[in-house]
Amino acid sequence: MKIVVVGAGIGGLTLALSLRATGNTDVTVYERAKEVRGLGVGINLLPHAMRELTEIGMADRIAGIGTAPHALAYYNRHGQQIWREPRGLAAGYRWPQQSVHRGELQLALRDAVQERLGDVIRLDNRLTDLDAAGKRPRARFDSAGQQIDVEADLIVAAEGIHSAARAMHYPAEGAPPWSGLTLWRGIADAPVFLDGRTMIMAGDGEQKFVAYPLSAPDASGRSRINFIAELRGPGVADADWNRAVDASPIAELFRDWRFDWIDVPAIIRSSEELFEYPMVDRDPLPRWTFGRTTLLGDAAHAMYPNGSNGASQAIIDARTLAFHLATAGSIDEALAAYELDRRPAMTSLLASTRSAGPERVMQIAAERAPRGFVDIHDVIAADELDDIANGYKRAAGFLPELLNARPSLTPGAAS
Repeated sequence: MKIVVVGAGIGGLTLALSLRATGNTDVTVYERAKEVRGLGVGINLLPHAMRELTEIGMADRIAGIGTAPHALAYYNRHGQQIWREPRGLAAGYRWPQQSVHRGELQLALRDAVQERLGDVIRLDNRLTDLDAAGKRPRARFDSAGQQIDVEADLIVAAEGIHSAARAMHYPAEGAPPWSGLTLWRGIADAPVFLDGRTMIMAGDGEQKFVAYPLSAPDASGRSRINFIAELRGPGVADADWNRAVDASPIAELFRDWRFDWIDVPAIIRSSEELFEYPMVDRDPLPRWTFGRTTLLGDAAHAMYPNGSNGASQAIIDARTLAFHLATAGSIDEALAAYELDRRPAMTSLLASTRSAGPERVMQIAAERAPRGFVDIHDVIAADELDDIANGYKRAAGFLPELLNARPSLTPGAAS
């Protein structure tokens, strides 16, 4: 089966590896960039994604480029703890949660593709047309200034939030809608906070700060910290992921966020580089599959970072599609099963992220106790906090008992 993957991001590369694991070796990945540069900042790979990456032999590589947080804690803008829960192995999962640099993960996946499939990544190839009619769909690429046509049994578009394939199927959709929030993301060499293994989120729906370590503490008690600073108000609405800005004015926006367990403005000021972009997503689609072409990852369901699920869901898309291609009676049956498995679930998850996902506990605390609290349970009952956390895990597919018991997406595996 000849398969063309458009996009050498996390989703596209994971799909190539997943196809290889099921015996599909006639796979070519077309990427519009002239090189895979490994750009970006930190991301979290949740246990459901780490299960899939483990099953395609990537666990050790990922462990070598990141760190495994054992807790997640939410705070209000006064630095008071709202909720804390274990994460990864500490929460009873069979797989860890891993915090990694997005670019380093992409490069690790690229290297694995080259090792297992050979020279199958075609750089400097921009998708310009897609013909989904017939049994053999065709893609046209601008390849270093030359137009080339590629025919395949299946074409999978995994080229991100600005997917050209998606725009061809939905030409009236326009730009990704802006939430009104602006994000500033960076990485800083900074003193560890709390126990050095906890991911934190502080603030509310108007202003928020997220931070987590990408490395274990060194001998001096410092670590490589990934952070996101977020503010509602006038900002930029166009999604340019590589717009670098001066950190000082952003640190000033958080000048009062100095708590006895973290110094937020100091972390922002010490960032290696700070990137500004709007918090945008994509509206859910009524259909991903057209003939023998389909969408995957952000091309299908770009979502807000609430809940840290974007990259994880692209990975699960890839594994699900590869599984159905290996087990269904035909490509058409496989695509139908893939879309049935994934599209309704992602429509529901998109709605959850738009209502803040598990981070809703911070908004509730701000609404009910804007000046802070003595005991959080006077503000939010314990069972309400638990319901919010578990409800999101269920919607996203990583409630521990369900994930641990779910059958494997490796064809023929026992579990």
